[in-house]
Amino acid sequence: MQITTTINETKELIKKWKKDGKSIGLVPTMGFLHEGHASLIQKCREENDIVVVSDFVNPTQFGPNEDLEAYPRDFERDSQLCERIGADLIFCPSSEEMYHDPHAFVSIDLLSETLCGKTRPIHFKGVCTVVSKLFNIVTPNRAYFGQKDAQLALQRLMVLDLNFDIEIIGCPIIREEDGLAKSSRNTYLNTQERSAALCLSRAVRTGQQIIQTGMDAEQVLAAMRAVIE
Repeated sequence: MQITTTINETKELIKKWKKDGKSIGLVPTMGFLHEGHASLIQKCREENDIVVVSDFVNPTQFGPNEDLEAYPRDFERDSQLCERIGADLIFCPSSEEMYHDPHAFVSIDLLSETLCGKTRPIHFKGVCTVVSKLFNIVTPNRAYFGQKDAQLALQRLMVLDLNFDIEIIGCPIIREEDGLAKSSRNTYLNTQERSAALCLSRAVRTGQQIIQTGMDAEQVLAAMRAVIE
């Protein structure tokens, strides 16, 4: 397994692999890898000749007073997991390598004011920007995202709108034993917060169950809100 920290070095490796006729799969991550990331890397390994994992805490998707500095990092652990599963390359750039000052942004307006966009107005713009940069650097045939949040829909829309020749692969949510979706930020939760967080997955399961009975949308939403409350 190789590790690169610069865009040029990464591009040269990709050019060599593509010249040899290799297919390229990309798993974009912000590091501090867990079993959810491992499942994406494994799926990528099964479907591609070359597996590239990006390990980069992207500053442009963090707003003021968010947890950029506190975001968990453990590159040694990340690299061990990637090597164990069979990744071929970890791309681990610095912020200075990825962004000039000032720099351009990519924005998908359809989601900019909904979901996370309501309270984190720059979040989706930052996500689209970094992923589009990774797509241009790695030029993968396929890219792999978990189904746990809106990023999967966002990347599918971006690939369609911006004409990237990339197949977006969505992979199932990997959960903790208590049902909480795996996330690098789960380490922030105390016991009470972790218990409270389970209301989200329970509400979704409730909605999945009762929608089969033919209830209208407002009834389904009311039942889900009741679980959360």
